[in-house]
Amino acid sequence: MSTLKLDRVQVGYGDLTAVHEVTLEVRAGEAVALIGANGAGKTTTLRAISGLLPVRRGAIEWDGRPLAGLSSAEIVARGIAHVPEGRQLFPTMTVRENLDLGATAPAGRAARAESLERVFGLFPRLAERREQLAGTLSGGEQQMCAIGRGLMARPRLLMLDEPSLGLAPVTVRSIFDNLAAINRAGTTILLVEQNVARALALSQRGYVLENGEVALSGSREELLASAHVRRAYLGV
Repeated sequence: MSTLKLDRVQVGYGDLTAVHEVTLEVRAGEAVALIGANGAGKTTTLRAISGLLPVRRGAIEWDGRPLAGLSSAEIVARGIAHVPEGRQLFPTMTVRENLDLGATAPAGRAARAESLERVFGLFPRLAERREQLAGTLSGGEQQMCAIGRGLMARPRLLMLDEPSLGLAPVTVRSIFDNLAAINRAGTTILLVEQNVARALALSQRGYVLENGEVALSGSREELLASAHVRRAYLGV
């Protein structure tokens, strides 16, 4: 059964159309990469799914039900969590307080203690810094906290926007190892990531967005074998 489906979705900002006609599908249990250059429409697509931007045309469905018209809070309550680009933590709140903010939906509130234990198990450094202000964390620790906050909602679909941005390679490896573990445990992932090699190593399938449209899609193996992907995104 299809978990998430976008059908000819158009989204924009004012007079600017950023996403022209995107059709894609993310099935339950998958990790799917959404790759492309800056300005291709990747972040806009995630924001539309999350209800942060209105859909001008087309449809977004989650488990066969439309998401159009729902608030972001309602979309989270239906099982979709969004880890935004740039972390967007509350810097003057502690790690624990930031994590607790992710557990405001009914499913999150009901399993707050269990979810917190899971997050601290995935990211032991957050457990050590639970009473530290989020604004004083390193970039990698802030990204862990942002992912942890998303997991506190008990999502069935976790969407991540550029989780490796600005991080040291060793931290990126650790975070992607954790994302793989999250996916293996049953959480579906939709990943926007400019580190294409990392994104495809994590994902079973992917879509290439160019100029607000899907230019290419396929399995990890098909995209890695694509001359266009290799030339434009892998530098080989």
